[in-house]
Amino acid sequence: MTVKPPSLRGRVLLALTMTAVVVGLAGYAFRDRIATGLSLAEPAQAEVATPAPNAVKGITISVVPAARREVVESLPVTGTLVAREEIMVGPQIDGYQITEILVEEGDRVEKGQVMARLSRDMLETLLAQNTANSAKAQAAIAQQKAQLQQMLAQLTEAEAAVERARTLIKTGATSQEVLDQRERAVKVSTAQVTAAQEMVTAAEAEAAQIKATRDEIEVRLARTEIKAPLAGIVWARSARIGAIVLSANAEPLFRIVKDGAIDLDAEVPESALPRVTPGLGVAVTPAGFDVPLHGTVRLVGAKVDARTRLARVAVALPDDTRLRPGAYARGLIEIARHDGVALPQSAVQFAPEGVFVLVVEGDLVRQRAVKIGLKGNGFVEVLEGVSEGESVVARAGGFLRDGDRVTPTPLVADSAKDGV
Repeated sequence: MTVKPPSLRGRVLLALTMTAVVVGLAGYAFRDRIATGLSLAEPAQAEVATPAPNAVKGITISVVPAARREVVESLPVTGTLVAREEIMVGPQIDGYQITEILVEEGDRVEKGQVMARLSRDMLETLLAQNTANSAKAQAAIAQQKAQLQQMLAQLTEAEAAVERARTLIKTGATSQEVLDQRERAVKVSTAQVTAAQEMVTAAEAEAAQIKATRDEIEVRLARTEIKAPLAGIVWARSARIGAIVLSANAEPLFRIVKDGAIDLDAEVPESALPRVTPGLGVAVTPAGFDVPLHGTVRLVGAKVDARTRLARVAVALPDDTRLRPGAYARGLIEIARHDGVALPQSAVQFAPEGVFVLVVEGDLVRQRAVKIGLKGNGFVEVLEGVSEGESVVARAGGFLRDGDRVTPTPLVADSAKDGV
């Protein structure tokens, strides 16, 4: 007997019947897994515990403890290195040529040290001429004094002759005419003595004038050596060999930093000016320096620039041969230093109603108003509102509200000071 293959219609009915059976079995299995609390992604034999209703955790946030530390508030400034006191050295005589320069920029000089020399040939010639005139004047004085002595001797002789004539006239041994003649001789000798004395005085005056001229020449000779008026460091030189110096309205030949003292000429805003006082420490880092220098506020400007609202501050720097006037430098003025409870600056929030922090009590956030003090190095001093050891939200507290539930995670305070 021959078996006929199923027709197309029979095959379709068979396929539909088998699909219905498979779907039905899968539905029974899904209902059983739901009823027993099994996960659809796990085998039927696995069992998962149902979480407790009150075990819901809050958002994870970083917290830091309020700890005691030293807070240093600093004011950053920038400026230029300048000579504390600049000495300008120029010629004191005109019209002489520079023949020698003995110092260069950067050299340290002492008071009275010769820095340059001018030509002195003409002055030396004048000095030699004056020496000859002086010798001539001394000879003239000696001659006039000798003549004076001669006139005095003649006067003495004439006076003696008069006395003899007066004695003889009493005895009749001489006449009145002889007496009158001898008295006239006395008067002539007296006039001659007076004239000789005046000649001596004139000769001495001429000698004094020659001596004064010599002193002037010697002063001018001394000024051909240009000397340092005070000790310091030469920071500029305009002198050139062969140049003719002019003292009036001329550029100084040398500029000296008195005693080598350099200041930082900085500017501070007017709002910070009341807190900047002489004596405050300043860490100054000139351009090219790796290690800052310790300076001190020496002078606070007496006025504020009306246009920039800035005031000048002079910072005294220690003696250092590397310092150069005109160089750029930055500094940090230490305004105040306190030891107290502090928090990272990122943990403190500012609002129109005041300053506050978010303190974590257990797993709840509590907003708390605080009073702050110094700010520096990424930390804020907290004067009131937070006690030492309390946990505070370190950063990103802007999206948290009072009463929010959180999961606190400790964070090292030094890592959070900049809001990292």
